[in-house]
Amino acid sequence: MSKDAPAISWKVTALTNGLRVVTTPVATAQSVSVNIFIGAGSRCEPRERQGLAHFLEHMLFKGSQRRANALLIASAIEGAGGTLNAYTGKELTCYWNLLPYEKLDLAIDVLADMACHPLLDEGEIEREKSVVQQEIFRTHDQPAAWVMELLTQAIFGGDEPMGWSIAGSPETVAAIGREDFLSYLATWYRPANIVVSVAGNVEHEAVVEQVAPLLDVIEGPTPPLPPLDGPPPLRRVAVEERPTAQAHLALALMAFPRNDPDRYTLTVLNSLLGRGMSSRLFREVRERRGLAYSIGSSISRYSDTGLLTITAGVGSDNVKEALAVIVAEVERLAQELTEEEELAKARDYTVGSFRLSLETTMALGQWTGESLLALGEIEPPEEVVAKLRAVSAEDTQRVAQRLLSSGLALSAVGPQLREEEMAEFVRA
Repeated sequence: MSKDAPAISWKVTALTNGLRVVTTPVATAQSVSVNIFIGAGSRCEPRERQGLAHFLEHMLFKGSQRRANALLIASAIEGAGGTLNAYTGKELTCYWNLLPYEKLDLAIDVLADMACHPLLDEGEIEREKSVVQQEIFRTHDQPAAWVMELLTQAIFGGDEPMGWSIAGSPETVAAIGREDFLSYLATWYRPANIVVSVAGNVEHEAVVEQVAPLLDVIEGPTPPLPPLDGPPPLRRVAVEERPTAQAHLALALMAFPRNDPDRYTLTVLNSLLGRGMSSRLFREVRERRGLAYSIGSSISRYSDTGLLTITAGVGSDNVKEALAVIVAEVERLAQELTEEEELAKARDYTVGSFRLSLETTMALGQWTGESLLALGEIEPPEEVVAKLRAVSAEDTQRVAQRLLSSGLALSAVGPQLREEEMAEFVRA
């Protein structure tokens, strides 16, 4: 006999300067997750300083007003048994840590000190340039990662900030200096553009009381994200031939902004297509035809656009067949109604994975914080589940048709690849 899951509850407080604090109490948790979200990423950089947001993320770990170097920052958290890290995306940056719940004050203090009072020492900047450049070189040396960089370029092109690498290039990173960091901080690290999300064994009022005096960032309005210069023409390819053991493929269909009403159907469609070993792509490309070991699909959501991406690693002799089979499976979703039994399994898989994704304090802190920052609200999980369960076969067919109407982008890295052949495939 099943029973209802305990409700996930949260509280939100907007401070007088516009900064928002959200807490998700979990009374039985032994941990607390503190996350500081900034509504800016690589999309907010000038062309000649590509990689600035990501480089700045690195620099915030290199020393702050109360902890003068990277060792003091790391040891403050790790000495309490915790972990800390950060990540930079196209439209947001997040600094986070995870500690035992009784260390809440330390967790908040360290992140607030990093975000509001970074030293940005000139010597550290010069040393860290080499580290960031090595990270860029590592991505290039990994074909499965590099094919995704090429795909972004194929979709958006080199003149559009959305098409630039989050890490930048070795040349643009070399040109970044302290004044660039200070300008970016003053422009984007504004209170109305920041969400502090805390989840775990905490009380909302205590969190707000601790956060308010620490995050003394520059007040004032935040500029809007740079808009896309019209819908990108998707019939593009980016191919790099290199002597790898297999070819790495990435295909993209233009999807929808993160708040689009079809986002629930798209999530179920993605499960049907390429999530898990029972998905259509896995069954057809790997199990039935033996063309690939790895095959799958994923969704990327942004403020004004989105992507459905399919990736595969295939033998160099199987590239054309694998591409044809992948596209045929997408087209089949658009041409035929999915049988209810298969759709029900995909809905169950989607709902189940969504529920499991909210199991930890870290996951809750990330979900509530990003939702509040990106959407302006946090949708109750049961409402999300209800909308996922309401997806019909007609919905998935309509959304598949909507995806295909935008055209296709393709990138490939591997041996014996010909760009013109790939371009012909995309045009067809």
